[in-house]
Amino acid sequence: MGYDLERFVGYVNEGLLCCVCRDVLERPLQAPCEHAYCGACISSWLLHHHSCPEDRLPLDVSSLKPLYRYMRNDLNRLQIRCVNAEQGCEAVCPLESLHAHEDECDFAYVSCSNTGCPVQVERRGLEAHLSECNFRSRECPNGCGHTLHSIDQSQHNCVAELRAEVEMMRAEMLCKVEEVRREMESRLDSQRRHMVQKESQLRSEVEELKAQLSRVMCDVRALLGAERLRRQELAEAELEKRELLELLRDLQPTRTWLPAEQTAGDRPRGDRRTEPPHASCLSPHPAQPPRAAGPPPSPQLGDGARRSSRSGQSLDRAKRKSREVTVI
Repeated sequence: MGYDLERFVGYVNEGLLCCVCRDVLERPLQAPCEHAYCGACISSWLLHHHSCPEDRLPLDVSSLKPLYRYMRNDLNRLQIRCVNAEQGCEAVCPLESLHAHEDECDFAYVSCSNTGCPVQVERRGLEAHLSECNFRSRECPNGCGHTLHSIDQSQHNCVAELRAEVEMMRAEMLCKVEEVRREMESRLDSQRRHMVQKESQLRSEVEELKAQLSRVMCDVRALLGAERLRRQELAEAELEKRELLELLRDLQPTRTWLPAEQTAGDRPRGDRRTEPPHASCLSPHPAQPPRAAGPPPSPQLGDGARRSSRSGQSLDRAKRKSREVTVI
């Protein structure tokens, strides 16, 4: 809505009137068709219409723009009476300074600053009202610290007020303690559930580790048994080896014994190696001379053959066991 035309002193140009409310422009806006409106009036009009209220041409909010500068200057120079003229204010000022005057006008009604007071008085009589207002407040003269209104001062009891305040603080503390207790219980429950879950998880891990340890122990026992068996077989093989070496040492004189004549006949002439021991040295009876030619006596030959067969069998068994040990 615009300014009431009757408040102005002097002539007002027709172009400074709103096309909607027909009052003097307030916060003016202009359409592309150069018609001017109050900002509030044209906004309300365009909510239900989409055309200019004067010539019915298409119009929307985005096409509105500020008033021309020369029209704004003419509008600001208009002389207008104070809105509180009916209360006795006789001030007449330019339109551009109207709001500054009304904010400080002594005839304007203002609300009482005391909390709870519904009275509105003129600005010039506000101080007198505050001095006698029933809702003015001040501290208790007895020193209890409470702020009292004038109407409540006769009914004020410091002890009762302090007791009520203590009870209120006690109730607040109890509420806070109960809230903290519930919060702590909730936290403890959550931690307890977490610990139980963690304990079950640890137990399952311990059981799994025990099972792995038992499997490892079984493997270790199997390896120890295989190692003992291998050592036993190695000991047996070593024993057979010693037996074979003893047999070889026992068979050595029999294998190297030959008649002196055959040995001398087979040896090359240029060979200067040491002569083999005489048959008398190999014979257990040195008094009897060795035979000139022919194989050794049959009893000694039979013993050498038996020893050779045993040594062959022992060698075969040693080879088989060595192969088995290698495979293991």
